[in-house]
Amino acid sequence: MANDGTTAATGDGTATGSGDTARSLELLWGGGERPSRGPKPGLTLDRIVTAAVAVADAEGLSAVSMRRLSTELGTGTMSLYRYVPGKAELLDLMLDRVLGEPLPAPVEEAAEAAGTDAAGSGAPDWRAAVDTMARGYLDNLRRHPWLLKINQARTVLGPSALRGLELALGGLRGMGLRDPELIGVIITVNSFVEGLARTQADAAEAVRQTGLSDEEFWDRQRPYLERAMLSGAYPMMATMAEDTFSADFDHFEFGLRRLIAGFEALVRERAEAGTTA
Repeated sequence: MANDGTTAATGDGTATGSGDTARSLELLWGGGERPSRGPKPGLTLDRIVTAAVAVADAEGLSAVSMRRLSTELGTGTMSLYRYVPGKAELLDLMLDRVLGEPLPAPVEEAAEAAGTDAAGSGAPDWRAAVDTMARGYLDNLRRHPWLLKINQARTVLGPSALRGLELALGGLRGMGLRDPELIGVIITVNSFVEGLARTQADAAEAVRQTGLSDEEFWDRQRPYLERAMLSGAYPMMATMAEDTFSADFDHFEFGLRRLIAGFEALVRERAEAGTTA
């Protein structure tokens, strides 16, 4: 049982960090890097977290355990507990680690190419910042799909998490919105990205669990769906175009463009009313 009433695993398959919050904070901010005695030469907190992330990337969050990590690192399980109290605290460290990863080259290049805003004020273009934020987060979730299994409602904030928030807020400052609204922009963008990434991850998991490709799955339903469309009970769906559900349609680009357009309308409205922050 964690000190704040949470546990590392929940009944629905998601996981939380925040076991011993005080200990997690000490580890995240450099207050507890090395044990006072008995460490295996070469074993460090950084190596433990790196190994945990690698296992989670390859096999999922459920594969991460102190026993598994001791095997990966060639050390005794108890040696790990000298560095980190348990899996709940380890999840806090893993989360902060991946949040601090550099942006992939295409996303970084897109951000640099955005330059300044259209008015030439020298301020970052907030539209490019929203775009970069969304693409960077989607890339992170695709590289680390186990992030979707972590309940981040009460994230223990480490250096990487705060640095990411600082960068995001800096990129959005040209919007001229109030501080709670800027946080709202970040939450809106992240929620959109998480929803899309979760749908993609669930689809991939369905293929692994059933052995059926998406094409095979829908082909099995085709005769029943065709009869349903001919029944007249579903007139709207029956008249939809052949490519309505095509995998070629980019839902990420469509949704992101609509989000940015909505934010633009708000920024324009505030500017016209003279109520910018």
